Amino acid sequence: MPQVPRDGSATEGSADARSAAGARRGPRAPAPGPGAPPTGATAPAASGGEDAPGAPRPAPGARGPAAVSPRTLLSRALSVPLVLGLSVLLPLAVAAQPGAGSRDAAYWLQLTLTVYAGARLSAMILTGRRKLLQGSFWLFVYMAMGVAPLAQTVLGQVPTPVVGPRSDLTEAIALVLIGCVAFDVGVLLARHRPGGTGRGESRPALVHRHRLSLLVLLAFAGSAALVVKLGGPAVFFSSRQEIVADLQEAGISQADSQAGQAFLRGFGTVPALIALLVYTRRLVTSRRSRRSPAVLAVWVALLAVNTVVNNPVSNPRYWFLTVLFSLLFTVFPVSAAMYRSALSLGVVMALVVFPFADRFRYDELNYHPLQTTSVLEPLAIKDYDQVGMFANTVTFVRSGEGHTYGRQLAGSLLFAVPRSVWPDKPLDTGVLVGQWMGAVNTNLSSPVWAELWIDAGPVGMVAGFLAMGYAAARVDRRYAHRARRRAPPGSLIALVVPLVAGYSFILLRGPLLQASGRVAIALCCILLITTRRQDRGAALR
Repeated sequence: MPQVPRDGSATEGSADARSAAGARRGPRAPAPGPGAPPTGATAPAASGGEDAPGAPRPAPGARGPAAVSPRTLLSRALSVPLVLGLSVLLPLAVAAQPGAGSRDAAYWLQLTLTVYAGARLSAMILTGRRKLLQGSFWLFVYMAMGVAPLAQTVLGQVPTPVVGPRSDLTEAIALVLIGCVAFDVGVLLARHRPGGTGRGESRPALVHRHRLSLLVLLAFAGSAALVVKLGGPAVFFSSRQEIVADLQEAGISQADSQAGQAFLRGFGTVPALIALLVYTRRLVTSRRSRRSPAVLAVWVALLAVNTVVNNPVSNPRYWFLTVLFSLLFTVFPVSAAMYRSALSLGVVMALVVFPFADRFRYDELNYHPLQTTSVLEPLAIKDYDQVGMFANTVTFVRSGEGHTYGRQLAGSLLFAVPRSVWPDKPLDTGVLVGQWMGAVNTNLSSPVWAELWIDAGPVGMVAGFLAMGYAAARVDRRYAHRARRRAPPGSLIALVVPLVAGYSFILLRGPLLQASGRVAIALCCILLITTRRQDRGAALR
């Protein structure tokens, strides 16, 4: 009998498979008459009422026309409070807090953006299919561009000063809302694409079993080099400030260039994570792998390495969120309940845990506990500066600097080119705007809205979000068809999409130049193990 995916979406060719299964079983026996003795337990009526005496029994595995699964009932029970909670109750609860903020056009636009993002996030949680890329996008928008800036507007406090006039902040919020609408339009365009299956549908990308060994060796070598360079595993459980100090003492990190640090930390963390995801996928989907001592030994070793180099103490919060998100959906590839729980709990973690999760950024002497007098203050004094930095970027462009017309994007794509070869290499957009503002700490965010705006203006920003929505919908649809429990253990899309979904929080927050190093290393690792050959000798099956 063909299996139905747990998210409720039918696989391709499922109707033909059911017809073939019925043909193999042969013709159905005629229904027994009213006086015939019962041959088994009578199936309940489709409407849920009393059994119909003498009614024909449905064929094994058949569903009634009005059958409703328990998951569907659960979705209906949760839909109303979830939508009301995210799109109405939570925004109104934030707006009702006392504060010195102005109730002007920026406030009402921010409230509209929060309600819109809450409704879209609710739709992602309640959808039948697992839409990882779209779900992570709306989770970021709801918290970083919606609830947190709304709290800052109510309190009249911002984590980064907004140097321009209030009209620039109003325009920035309106542009964020326009970008979100353009993203949704791109998703709608992806639904009406021409049908038919191409070569990629019939020959999916798989993990090459022999080149996977090269990736494992690269993971162990890169992580070992990072551990040795920093003086041993103990420093990874101290603080990020101590790690940066050790990198500076080793001559890897300089004030004017962070390329050496980025490459060392990238090769020490990214290959180890991708190798762990591949072996975790094997153990989840293959009973034969779970019985193999060699596979189990490699998985345990990779888990130990990742515990050292990818733990939340020594890494930024957004990177550990990538590790957690990708591992979660690799271990539970078909669980609709886990998908919904991850997005729902993501809101709680962003509100409660994330603002206090920088405990290990500083050592004991430089750490100052957070003192708050309002439940909204952690959202106003921490890392949620994306809307404010977008407003500063708008002011930066209008101050006479002008748009860069692709220069910032070129600097992100060519991040590996040293400044000795390219003296005029662009700075991070956040650093560029921060220096123009006169900020002491220029480690500032630059959301993708600001990156697109500074490079291409409003038209380019809208086109960029149209393309993002279209690509996210296409990839999510492919992932829903491919990432099944009965899919091959080496199905590459089942590994890449959770990784991209987790890393999208870093890409959306920006700056892109800081995020480009790990993207390039991950791309090289994925290309190393990718194959289109379907034979067992090459592909991991």
